[in-house]
Amino acid sequence: MSELLKLLIGIAVLLLGIPIGSFIARLTKEELKEGQKWFKVLILIGIFGAGVSLYLKNDYLLFTFLFIAITASRSLRKK
Repeated sequence: MSELLKLLIGIAVLLLGIPIGSFIARLTKEELKEGQKWFKVLILIGIFGAGVSLYLKNDYLLFTFLFIAITASRSLRKK
């Protein structure tokens, strides 16, 4: 039961990354235009790190890297 609870909390935090990323994107519109390549790099690092932590079976790193990738990807969304 403890593992299931940890997994559900992790998924809930990941889902919170969507509105948080959108909120940050709304606040920093002027930085988004010049920093697009860095957001893409952040997303790639997040996905790569999630893959590595999945291989290493480290849930904390997996959810951390996925949260970074989700929040950065919301900044690249076209409005």
